[in-house]
Amino acid sequence: MTMTLRNPVPHAHETSVHIQSGEYRLVGTMFQPALRPKAVIVINGATGVPARFYAAFARWLSEEQGYACLTYDYRDFGASAGRSMRASKAIMSDWGVYDQQAARDLAKRWFPDVPLWVIGHSLGGLCFPFQNKLDDIDRVITIGAGMVNVRDHPLRYQPTARLFWYGLGPLATWLAGYLPGKSLRMGEDIPSGVYWQWRQWCTRPEFFARDFGSRLPFPDWTGLKADVTYIAIADDDLVPPAAVWRLMQCNAGARSFQRVLRPGDFGLSKLGHITPFASRNKAAWPAIIAP
Repeated sequence: MTMTLRNPVPHAHETSVHIQSGEYRLVGTMFQPALRPKAVIVINGATGVPARFYAAFARWLSEEQGYACLTYDYRDFGASAGRSMRASKAIMSDWGVYDQQAARDLAKRWFPDVPLWVIGHSLGGLCFPFQNKLDDIDRVITIGAGMVNVRDHPLRYQPTARLFWYGLGPLATWLAGYLPGKSLRMGEDIPSGVYWQWRQWCTRPEFFARDFGSRLPFPDWTGLKADVTYIAIADDDLVPPAAVWRLMQCNAGARSFQRVLRPGDFGLSKLGHITPFASRNKAAWPAIIAP
């Protein structure tokens, strides 16, 4: 005999979405909990980190924590790559300002009546002063996001950083017409314009200030009023804690909180810059979204 449940238990589900950012159509995924979400969270990814990397974390937020969550890839990258990498005109400002804004606008349209959070990983947390409609945001969490200069890296990472910015990185980008990260075993391929602007920011003491009014809008340092939790990773060689705290000056209108994640606190041997979102580091995830 077959029994039919009159009130089946609802399940979380995932929906592919398209996000219009100017002339570009970004590809994303909306992770939805079974019941009304406590908030909708937009995950702004790090430079060169595809949205699929955040899927396990987004699924955990949806299925186990009751949040809706939007992941997406920036223009001409990952699932949003609509042309050859060599043909891309994208620069880092496009990713950090316009694509992030478009993703946030979509999340607000999908869930207009619940709080809106943004989790910004590295680049994903840098560009709020250049965006619009910041009053829509109820909470921001940045992870490994900082105004980092090549001189900030610990000595053990200096050779790698300087090779990436002054040696193999620029040479390979010039020859290939894009950063061939996969071939160099330096991550994913990214458009040349993104690489060159990224390089400029990380090798000059003024960081992104030279782009104000040209490749970046003029910033509004007090526009973001939401609570902002700045999370640094104790063993992050790419964006050390001091560079993360430096970012706080860019959101002077926000109420700021600082948090350091130490691998040993979660029974882990390391966390680093990219892998706090990896499934193997799930023990650290509650600390990311904690009040």
